[in-house]
Amino acid sequence: MKNFIKFFLLFGLWLLMSGMLTPLLIIFGLSSVCGVMIIINRMDKADNYDLKIQLNLLQFVYYLSWLSLEIVKANLKVTKIILSKTLPRNQRFLKVKYSQNSDFFQVMFANSITLTPGTISTETEPEYFLIHALDYSPEDIESLKEMDLRITKLEKGV
Repeated sequence: MKNFIKFFLLFGLWLLMSGMLTPLLIIFGLSSVCGVMIIINRMDKADNYDLKIQLNLLQFVYYLSWLSLEIVKANLKVTKIILSKTLPRNQRFLKVKYSQNSDFFQVMFANSITLTPGTISTETEPEYFLIHALDYSPEDIESLKEMDLRITKLEKGV
């Protein structure tokens, strides 16, 4: 039953994103989704890792809206850096501790950092991520701590 749900969700997403409903493209979509389903099933059998997460949908939507606003602000900052020749470029690598326990939420934190323009998660170490910042300022540490706290709240369902 789960496989049928996955299949129809993937195919529905494919249809939504393709925007074209010609027979050839529908056949390509069905074959692509079948290929993905075969790979998913083989991966599930190989690693035997059952991912179970408890996620409050309302908190998750709130987090995504906050993250979207942060991405817009970071885009404006990066655009200003690129267009201005006088602004100092203070590039730096930072060690950012994470407080999430599960791999899923650690990945969510690392991806949220990378989604924010001007920063990228480069390495994962026990207890911290190594982050590259295009233009470092002390307030970056605070905003990364806030992001970590928000994702930890999502993990704990607070």
